[in-house]
Amino acid sequence: MNANSPLCLRLDSEALVSNWRALDRMSGSAACGAAVKADGYGLGAEAVVRRLTEAGCRDFFVATWAEAERLRGLAPSLSVLHGVRAGDMAAALESDARPVLCTPEQVLRWKDAGGGPCDVMVDTGMNRLGISPEDAVSGLLDGLALETLISHLACADEDSPMNAVQRARFAALAGRTPARRMSLANSCGIALGSGFHFDLVRPGIALYGGALVPALAPVVRQVVQPRAEILQRRRVAAGESVGYNAIWRAEADTEVAILNIGYADGYFRAFSNSGAAFEHGRTLPVIGRVSMDLTAIRVDAAPHLAEGDRVDIDFALMDAARQSGMSPYELLTAMGQRYSRQWSE
Repeated sequence: MNANSPLCLRLDSEALVSNWRALDRMSGSAACGAAVKADGYGLGAEAVVRRLTEAGCRDFFVATWAEAERLRGLAPSLSVLHGVRAGDMAAALESDARPVLCTPEQVLRWKDAGGGPCDVMVDTGMNRLGISPEDAVSGLLDGLALETLISHLACADEDSPMNAVQRARFAALAGRTPARRMSLANSCGIALGSGFHFDLVRPGIALYGGALVPALAPVVRQVVQPRAEILQRRRVAAGESVGYNAIWRAEADTEVAILNIGYADGYFRAFSNSGAAFEHGRTLPVIGRVSMDLTAIRVDAAPHLAEGDRVDIDFALMDAARQSGMSPYELLTAMGQRYSRQWSE
């Protein structure tokens, strides 16, 4: 990534590791893994895996074989959640990662190819990926070198009766498949209590600063801080507007800075006239419409700021999610390759 980029993500290694350790403690005797799909939720999967491996994490999860290839040799144990399409077989058989087989066809494909260790997804009510509980105990899985039987909670971030239903359906499979381990809980599933932990938990968003339920808020720390560079500073005369559709007008002569950030960088239009930047404790409000590549802020309170200076973007993750009406998952994974990523050590 371009270290000279006008955009930077400052990433807190200590906070990332602290989040994993807190979730590990909450998980009791269950092993605590880490979902690092979507390039480590936008932070950079390689860097995340290195730091969490050093902290003691051993189980990592990605979505695709391309993601697995980028982590070759880095993760002690790596599983590919989307299983094996026919077109994946060559890569899967050669990889050190395990497929999470998701359909009866994938199970048979893996068996017929003489595939090695694998995981299996069973659908307990989400109706997304997974074989049925009936298929899981039918003999379909016999002959597999089955490491982990996995399911996924649909409503772990809500007080929903579905959680207990899914847990019961999953628990009913204990000892009835060749699986060495069982895994149900995601980040919010960990907070549901020990009955949901089984042998292995798979947190994702909480590792990266997303506390979607109250029980996680005291232990999950912010990991990501975006910074943007000023492209131009200008004085906008009273009565003049800024940006598309002229949704902000100056009531008096106003000092404005134009930042090199916009919705193409995951800083969305929802922050128009409502977001902010910070500089040495000063709040610098976003004014006007956030556009694809540019955002305007008011800088009367910072007369020293000039072209080439950088400011922090107000991006407390859960507050930003509420403000934008978007999930923290969307906000993190939308931060693309224009950012340099700088980890604290």
